[in-house]
Amino acid sequence: MASFTLPPIHDNPDGGWGPSSSNIPEQFKFKDIPYAPYSKSDKLGRFADWNDTTGDTRQTAVGLPSTRDARGPNRSRRDGAQAFGSGTASAFAYFHVEDESSFSLVDNKAAPPRRGGGFTRGRATNRGGMSFSNRGVAQRGGRGGFNNRGGAQRGGRKGWRDWEKTNRTRESSVAISPQWTMLEEIEFHRLAKLKLEVDEPEDIDTYGRVFAYDKSYDRITTKTERPLQLVDRIKYNTTTSDDPVIQQLVSKNVANVYTTDAILSVLMCAPRSVNPWDIVILREGNNLYFDKRDGGPFDTVTVNENASDPPQDPAPPNPNNPAEKTAVPEPPSINSATSLSLEATYINQNFGFQSVQENIAADFAHSNPFYGPEETEPLASCGYRYRVFDLGITEDEDVKICIRTEVDAYVPGPGTPQEGHGLVTIRALNEFDPRAQGAGGAPDWRSKLDSQRGAVVATEMKNNSCKLAKWTVQSVLAGAELMKIGYISRGNPKDNTRHVILSTASMRPTDFAAQLNVSLANGWGIVRTITDLCMKMPEGKYVLIKDPNKSVIRLYAVPMTAFTTEDEEGEGYEGDEHESAA
Repeated sequence: MASFTLPPIHDNPDGGWGPSSSNIPEQFKFKDIPYAPYSKSDKLGRFADWNDTTGDTRQTAVGLPSTRDARGPNRSRRDGAQAFGSGTASAFAYFHVEDESSFSLVDNKAAPPRRGGGFTRGRATNRGGMSFSNRGVAQRGGRGGFNNRGGAQRGGRKGWRDWEKTNRTRESSVAISPQWTMLEEIEFHRLAKLKLEVDEPEDIDTYGRVFAYDKSYDRITTKTERPLQLVDRIKYNTTTSDDPVIQQLVSKNVANVYTTDAILSVLMCAPRSVNPWDIVILREGNNLYFDKRDGGPFDTVTVNENASDPPQDPAPPNPNNPAEKTAVPEPPSINSATSLSLEATYINQNFGFQSVQENIAADFAHSNPFYGPEETEPLASCGYRYRVFDLGITEDEDVKICIRTEVDAYVPGPGTPQEGHGLVTIRALNEFDPRAQGAGGAPDWRSKLDSQRGAVVATEMKNNSCKLAKWTVQSVLAGAELMKIGYISRGNPKDNTRHVILSTASMRPTDFAAQLNVSLANGWGIVRTITDLCMKMPEGKYVLIKDPNKSVIRLYAVPMTAFTTEDEEGEGYEGDEHESAA
């Protein structure tokens, strides 16, 4: 009977896994052979791939030209790059450097003429040197052109259109102090998954006066354009805490959360935002106030915020570089982000003031709460509706939010504006220069607005997705039946002071929200999440900040004196100016 003898086993004296380097037997036949690392993703069929030149450096080491992959240039990319070990095959290579480097070929024959060089009859060449017969012969991963833009291959889209992406660094909307404490950080993709269905609101009270909308603006075309006029009217944009009506409602315990439609629309459309913003949150007892800062991003209108290449401000000079220090600062460009934002704000206000008939008015239940007896300038058409929405998930929950909503005009018809019939919000989109940086590929409105309005609207929905979504949410919150959007362009692309009205579009806010893919349920889910987050915190002041360069919002705890000392200093400074002027 055959016997089996167990071979000697050399244990690792160090207690580790595998043989020890100090205890390898002499007869171990793999002692001097180098180790080639491998990846678990390597395919078994490639251990003898003689055509693969990605990791073979033997030919280039001896000065020979490398050969192309016989199976096509994209084979290695399609199989996927090895994680590691792809360049270690040279450890087993046999180098014959002496003979290869000493050998040279002497050929005295004349080189044959190159075919296709110079002028060839009947076969013209293009400017790049490629014959027309090669047109359309792009690589399989190309987008239908001669070259692969961005180097995209069929196996992946690495580096796609990197040449168009600018490394732009935006500044935060508010300076973050070291004394602030970050409490929470929420990514936008988490916000986009939230959802909360909310019932119809309860109307608490109405204030202000609205004028009738002038329907003649609906008939304006590019051939019958109308100049935009400067109309002097007063329109208030008071924050939540300074609203006297909200202070009265707080004493009556109407709701737990108080805010305005402009502030709430930013929060509900947060996943679409690109530019930085901040919301000041005040927790007093069981009440929560969403406020805005004076001079913050809520007072201006953005332009092409969601474009692939949005307008940008010039970079400030580097104080450490003497070459960048200019004696006289250059005036800002009319197409910079800040200039366009101010221009769009001016256009929005004046278009709303101009497109109403002031001789036909409808008064709400109370007069404008912000208009004092000492004011002499006339009021703009504006009505405030204070509405309460129930954010409770169950019947036992008592989470209600009171919102001050705004409407700009009304359309005469059956029903009265006091009962919410025929209310209108008025907004305006502006065209600055189709050829300027930041235009976002917008077509020329004067030539396309009448014939191809769909293309113009689609481009604006792409470049101003966040702005249009906020306007739509504000109209839905206010209970407006119609939303009027004016298309306003510069009279001359080089002049940002004269504008003309090219057209006016009329749409229902709920239908337009469906076209923009705006989910009000998702917006209410975001509001409820932020409300629950702040209600868990102790009483105090907080600020919700959108990161200027990332799709993230952060909640900070700030001192109670934050955002107040600057305002007091500014008010004192303005008072000194008035006194000196007097």
